[in-house]
Amino acid sequence: MSTTTSPATKQVSKFSALLQLIRWDRPIGTLLLLWPTLWALWIAAEGVPDLKLLVIFGLGTILMRSSGCIINDLADRNLDGSVERTRNRPLVTGDVTVGEALAFFAVLCLMAFGLVLMTNFMTILLSIPALLLASCYPLMKRYTHLPQVVLGLAFSWSIPMAFAAQQSSLPPALWLLFTGSVLWTVVYDTKYAMVDRRDDLEIGIKSTAILFGESDRSVIAVLQVLCLTALVLAGREFGLGWPYYLALLVTAGLFGYHLYLIREREEAACFRAFLHNNWVGMTIFLGIAAHYALHT
Repeated sequence: MSTTTSPATKQVSKFSALLQLIRWDRPIGTLLLLWPTLWALWIAAEGVPDLKLLVIFGLGTILMRSSGCIINDLADRNLDGSVERTRNRPLVTGDVTVGEALAFFAVLCLMAFGLVLMTNFMTILLSIPALLLASCYPLMKRYTHLPQVVLGLAFSWSIPMAFAAQQSSLPPALWLLFTGSVLWTVVYDTKYAMVDRRDDLEIGIKSTAILFGESDRSVIAVLQVLCLTALVLAGREFGLGWPYYLALLVTAGLFGYHLYLIREREEAACFRAFLHNNWVGMTIFLGIAAHYALHT
C-alpha cells in the first residue's frame, strides 16, 4: 500500500527547511551581529536611541544574518556534505533547491533594503558596502586565510550605519569602536573555525584557524588584548564612564575563560567558547547603557 504526502504536509516541511536554512533555531549569529549595532546606537544617541531606528536595525539584523546564511550555504553547497557539522544543511540534503534559496535570499534582501529606505541618504549609501561584504564573505574561504576579517568587517558595518542613521554624521571615534568589533569578530570566528579545522584542511577551505596553526591560542590572546585596547580608546573618545570600563574588565575575564576553554583545542570546547561570546557583546552593551542611565 503506497502512501502520499499531502500538499499541506509538504508546505510545512518546506517551511521548516527554509527556517533551517536561515538558522532560525540557532540565534547566536543574529545576537553577535546585534550587539555591536546596539553599542553604536546607544553611543550615537547618548543613551536614548530613536525607537524607529531600534526597530529598523533590530529587524535588519535578523534579515541580513538570514541572508548571509543563505548566500554562505549556496557558496558551500558542494563542500558542506564533506564536513560533519554541515552535512545535514537543507541545500546538501535537497530539502531546499538552489532556485528556492536564491528566491528567498532576494526576498530577504529586498525587505532589508526596504527598512534602510526608511532612514536617511547617508545610511542608504552605507548599506551598499554592507551588502557587498556579506555577499563576498563565503567566497573568501577559497582565496584567503583571512575570511574571518571579512566577516568582521561585515558584522561591524552596522556601527557606521547606526551613527549615520542616528546622527547623520560619521564621527572619527566610531572607527575605534568599529576596530574593536572587527577584532572581536575575528577572535570568536577563529574559535568557530577551530571546530572545523580538520575537515577544512581536507577539502581545501581556508581560515584563520588554519593560518595561525599551533600559534592559534597565542594569536587569539593578542587579538583579545588589541580588541580591549580599541574599546578602551573608543570609550575615552566618547566620554564613557566607569560602568563601561567595569564592563571591559568583566570582558577581559570572559576572554580569559575562553582561552581556558580552548586550551586543548577540543572541538566541543572551542564551540562552547564561540557561543559564550554572546556574553561578551551583552556585557559591553550593559556597560554602555549603564553609563548613560547614570548620566541622565
